[in-house]
Amino acid sequence: MKNKMLRNGVEMPEVGFGTWKAGETDGFAVLSEAIRAGYRHIDTASAYHTEEAVGRAVAASGVDRSEFFITTKAWKDQLGYDRTLAAFDASCQALGMDYLDLYLIHWPGEDMYLPSWKAFIRLYEEKRIRAIGVSNFYP
Repeated sequence: MKNKMLRNGVEMPEVGFGTWKAGETDGFAVLSEAIRAGYRHIDTASAYHTEEAVGRAVAASGVDRSEFFITTKAWKDQLGYDRTLAAFDASCQALGMDYLDLYLIHWPGEDMYLPSWKAFIRLYEEKRIRAIGVSNFYP
């Protein structure tokens, strides 16, 4: 699969497997099949309730974690500096991973994205996240 170079030099696969609806079925089985089919970029979010299934499928795949590009997102109720730090830790725990490839603010929400962005920068500087960004923001 082709990769896209992010602004910080991190390469991200152009095609990823989204998990928004995977939690409505056997998420582990769906994700395991996606990995067998060759997907290495997996997009999840705390709001999707699929992070645990993603982590289990990655761990069971036999493919080294470094071969994957894992994206997850902080939801509106997880915004604010301390809440974002706690949400990050909860996502990593659910995923069974000690770092993320891409962490996004899932939705703007009530002016709390600026303190969250500061938490993102801290986590990025601590090398716990390889890239940071936003989702569903208007220009």
